[in-house]
Amino acid sequence: MRKLLTLACCFGLALTASAAQQNNNQKQNKKKGGGNTAPPQQHVQTGPKVHGMQHQNLQGQKTGQHYKNQNKFSGQTHTTTNLNTSKSNKFNKQTNVSSNAASTKFNKSKTVNKNMTVNKNYKIQQFNVSKNGNPKYQAVKFNQNYTIAGAHNWHGSQYVVFANYHPVWHDQWWWGSHYGNHLVFILGGWYYWNANYWYPAWGYNPGAVYYFDGPIYASHPDVDPGQVVANVQSALQQEGYYQGDIDGILGPQTRAALADYQSAQGLEPTGTVDEPTLQSLGMA
Repeated sequence: MRKLLTLACCFGLALTASAAQQNNNQKQNKKKGGGNTAPPQQHVQTGPKVHGMQHQNLQGQKTGQHYKNQNKFSGQTHTTTNLNTSKSNKFNKQTNVSSNAASTKFNKSKTVNKNMTVNKNYKIQQFNVSKNGNPKYQAVKFNQNYTIAGAHNWHGSQYVVFANYHPVWHDQWWWGSHYGNHLVFILGGWYYWNANYWYPAWGYNPGAVYYFDGPIYASHPDVDPGQVVANVQSALQQEGYYQGDIDGILGPQTRAALADYQSAQGLEPTGTVDEPTLQSLGMA
């Protein structure tokens, strides 16, 4: 009887332990099944395929994005190039406009010079020009920084000499050693001839007087500046631009008459004796 009871108790304990173990296993399985069971099976069965597809898709997306970025960058580069081309075209247009404007203005001056009226009837004369100055005119003073006003705005190679002119002061020995054969005393001052122009020889005689500080055109040194100016005054008088004395002095009245005549002829209104003016007056 005891044996039967003992066996029954052992069997009951075994069943209870088995049930408890089974219950514990079910709980553990539920926990595992809720978190990891399904995904591992899916991962084991289909994971590589899905992973491969995802990897390919990601590569495709990245590749597409890469091409998109390249195209976008290429577009920016193309746009930048177009902008640069546009700027260069704009610059070229501006350059062409500036060049055309400058050349047009210069060509107009040349065209007018070619079509200017030339006095073919004027005959050069020999006038009685005083060796001394005339007190009715105000003499100019030496200024080593002096420049001819407006000369840099005169267009044409024939006016460069006026833009480049600066008075220089030397003693008599220096002038004689450099221009001894081309020195002349007229109208109270000493002048030297160089490359078709007469200039004041400042310092040759400190007491000399000058009424115009600048070049006076003369194609040959045999014609002194007094005779050049006197013939200009005579020609302007015949043209109706000058009503003063024919004295060979390039004073204010003569210079004003020259500027009026030059403007009427389409020449630069220099108000002085230059090569184009002498050509127009029939004296060059």
